[in-house]
Amino acid sequence: MAWEAPPRLVRALGETAPAGDDWLARLPAAAEEAAARRGLTVERVRVPGGRSSLVLLVRRPDGTPAVLKLAPPRARPESERAALAHWAGLGAVQLLEDGAQDGRRDGALLLERLHPDVSVRSLPEAKALLEAAGTLRKLWVEPPAGHAFETVAERTGRQAAAMRASAGAEPEVAPLVESALAAREELLAAPPEERLLHGTFRQSKVLSGERMPWLAVGPDPVVGESAFDLARLVRDRVEDLIAQPAGPATTRRRIKRLAESLEVDQDRLRGWTLFRAVESGVRALRVGRPTDAELLLEFAGWL
Repeated sequence: MAWEAPPRLVRALGETAPAGDDWLARLPAAAEEAAARRGLTVERVRVPGGRSSLVLLVRRPDGTPAVLKLAPPRARPESERAALAHWAGLGAVQLLEDGAQDGRRDGALLLERLHPDVSVRSLPEAKALLEAAGTLRKLWVEPPAGHAFETVAERTGRQAAAMRASAGAEPEVAPLVESALAAREELLAAPPEERLLHGTFRQSKVLSGERMPWLAVGPDPVVGESAFDLARLVRDRVEDLIAQPAGPATTRRRIKRLAESLEVDQDRLRGWTLFRAVESGVRALRVGRPTDAELLLEFAGWL
């Protein structure tokens, strides 16, 4: 099957690829090999697809539909595999195999097929938030004993270092960066009970399914407090929030409603929302996406 990686994937991975990385160049051959090893028939490449992985719509040897997902090692596909195995289909897409082929893992994930064009984001905003929050609640479980998942402290520590460097190069964002870093320090000083978290949860990560109405996909799992996971959902549809004259008030109401519905402390949710918005905004500046950066940093200023 002749195909090319979707432009969005090429563009996104190009922003983060280390020097000399040839994963994209090797991707067509790797995908064909992964499909052949499992006896899969490839129907088509999912377009526009994600920003960190290639998604192939496939058929298993018995004809049942499935998805084959390939991601570079820096996207931590084995961490995603471990999280999906632990969730075992409760609130998340079902993992269909352990990934060991011919005695080794090839980094590909074979997953149940959902409806890729129908996400929670397609619902009216209030209903979308309700369904997304309900899905997220199912994912917040105790992590497995002896897990190797990254922690919130570890992940945000790496991000904080990059934020400090960016603040030195972009003085206009320094005040927001300092506020976000101060919030992180305060939040990590007394963290509540830790849970296994999705890590990149937002409305577009919740797809319609046959087995259950809504299931989460594409986790970058991390272990920490629930407010960290919920923070990304607060800023969903940020472009709509920025366009509203009452955007700041709407954001405050959203924080209150989400915190109350999922029994999360409002101040902790506000703090992690600030940190994650500033981190995303600064990163967007760093990789040359000024429009995204402007939206995110304006949103962060409301917090």
